[in-house]
Amino acid sequence: MRKALNILYQTATVLAACCLLVIATLVALQVLGRIADWALIQFGLEPLRFQVPSLAEFAGFLLVGASFLALAGTLRNNDHIRVSMLLQAVPPGAARLLNIWVIAIAFALAAFFTWNAALLALDSYTYNETSYGVVPVPLVYPQSVMTLGLLVFSISLLDDLIVSLTGRAPSFETAVKADLIEGKE
Repeated sequence: MRKALNILYQTATVLAACCLLVIATLVALQVLGRIADWALIQFGLEPLRFQVPSLAEFAGFLLVGASFLALAGTLRNNDHIRVSMLLQAVPPGAARLLNIWVIAIAFALAAFFTWNAALLALDSYTYNETSYGVVPVPLVYPQSVMTLGLLVFSISLLDDLIVSLTGRAPSFETAVKADLIEGKE
């Protein structure tokens, strides 16, 4: 089960990176088109006027995908911002209970947002809602990717909650210890 969960988290992180790569590629194509037009004009030729239609909209959708798909992986690698001053100021038993409490609240919120994002995507599918850009994009696609990212994040929080309840350290704490051992911090 652990191997399957880790593959799920890594796959979501890779998909997030792919979203960023597509954004970079689309922007680079747009910039190269403008450079080519400038060069053609300098030689007295007709510009190509190449552009990526709805680039800002596509980049926005892909950024949402990248942001939400990366949630689980960044949690597991301890890359989320956590304020742990209180945990350091209380005895270890109390710190463990506070950590469990916080993970449980985070899981409840993530599950709530996942459910509502799924309802939003279902609503967009039911009413065939599309974006207003030059290229009308069915909103169910970016909303489904957002929901998928939230679902994987919820699973990772539930995973950490179960691990914490069994007395072991959650992923983000083991990531800190691994970084300290490797000398990254």
